[in-house]
Formats: sequence, C-alpha cells, structure tokens
Amino acid sequence: EAQLVESGGGLVQAGGSLRLSCAASEFTLDDYYYMGWFRQAPGKEREGVSCINIKDGSTYYADSVKGRFTISSDSAKNTVYLQMNSLKPEDTAVYYCATDWDITTMWPLGPYWGQGTQVTVSS
Repeated sequence: EAQLVESGGGLVQAGGSLRLSCAASEFTLDDYYYMGWFRQAPGKEREGVSCINIKDGSTYYADSVKGRFTISSDSAKNTVYLQMNSLKPEDTAVYYCATDWDITTMWPLGPYWGQGTQVTVSS
C-alpha cells in the first residue's frame, strides 16, 4: 500500500531544534513535482508550512517559519525532511507531509497524506 510515514516529532524547549522525516513507500517522490509539510494546531486552522519542488529543488515557506525551517529531499532515500530551528511555542502542532502542492495557495493536492507527527514546544 502506498503511503507516507512521518517521524521525528517530540517535545522540545523553545529555541530548540527538531528534524522531521517523511518517507514514501510503494511510490517514488519523483512521481510528483512538489512535496511538503502542513500543520494543525489545536483550535487553529491548518497551515501550509513548506514545500519543495522535487525536480529543481525550489523551496517555499510560510512567513511564520521563514528563516527558521528548511525543507529538503533525498531521492535515494525517497524521503523529505523538515529541519526546524529556533522553535517557538506557537509551532506546537501535528505536522503532516503530503504529495503534490499548489504553490499559489501553499496547500497539498494529494493523493497521499501522512498520519502526522506531534511537535510540542515548551516555553
């Protein structure tokens, strides 16, 4: 069964770092132009965080994370990463990866969505 599996979430103090991974199975990332991450915090709307063009490496970020988060991909490992530095309590959310993105709206089109990984930033 084709799927995306996220890992790397956890509890970290403000100012700390985490690296999230999103591994694809039963399909290759190169099948899609864009891969990326969005997040869902309690009581807040879902937010597209970052996406990457798998073909040329172009990256896109929400203003809220620009300069702090870095997205990357490794085709050999069929995995996308999100390096999160200088974390803030407001970054607390469940982070999901997904295939194929509309970069004008910074929102994924699917068809594959991961199950999410919890990131909690304490103050």
